[in-house]
Amino acid sequence: MDSGIGLLPMAAAVRRLRPGADLVLSCDPEGMPWGLRTPQDVTERALAVARAAALHRPDALIVACNTASVHTLPALRAALEPALPVIGTVPAIKPAATGGGSVAIWATPATTGSPYQRALIRDFAGAAAVTEVPCPGLADALQHADEPAIDRAIAAAAALTPPDVRAVVLGCTHYELVGERIRAAVQQPGREPVALHGSADAVAAQALRRIGAGTPPSAEPAGTLAVILGGHAAELPEAALAYEEGRLLKALNLVR
Repeated sequence: MDSGIGLLPMAAAVRRLRPGADLVLSCDPEGMPWGLRTPQDVTERALAVARAAALHRPDALIVACNTASVHTLPALRAALEPALPVIGTVPAIKPAATGGGSVAIWATPATTGSPYQRALIRDFAGAAAVTEVPCPGLADALQHADEPAIDRAIAAAAALTPPDVRAVVLGCTHYELVGERIRAAVQQPGREPVALHGSADAVAAQALRRIGAGTPPSAEPAGTLAVILGGHAAELPEAALAYEEGRLLKALNLVR
């Protein structure tokens, strides 16, 4: 679940790890972006999105949204667990900071500077020099596959990123859709390749571990896809097909 198509990297990661999994994608495109809303509003919307997904009786619910993970995990877990395990998303600050050096955290303006993110930096950054980089408009531009707006938002965030940056934490799940473009925007000539640290692979693996569904030694690429937009059955949004992850999921058998 997510406010929008930021859940595509998580869903694609589950698909790669467990090709036979049946996937349910539940979003709130009319309410997106959640980062501009109050915590109470985000919680109410997240509960509605989660309950719409729960009607499909999934084995686990991945909260593929940093904003929702910050504000709504206690409410989601109180409403759905233990029957439905809820797995949140945490920015990959700890692995990015390993080895020290200059680290940038690209995140929404609401998350940048938040007590939640500052606490993660305090607890896990170690000796790394961390720069918080707000990315206004980037998630919304990605949601609509607005290429000029994506380019402008990436360029603006890159201008705020230290030139000696060694690693970039993608602190919004939408950003993982254009990770390589972000890397190219911050890469300086003659320097070691900048490392990108997203959350999708680790969170997908954690969800599978939580329900005891490890990766089989071999699996047919089967599985089905259900899409819920604003509580109603739908198809993948057209904008999702602008990204590799969306095209991967489009190949699944759509169920209503």
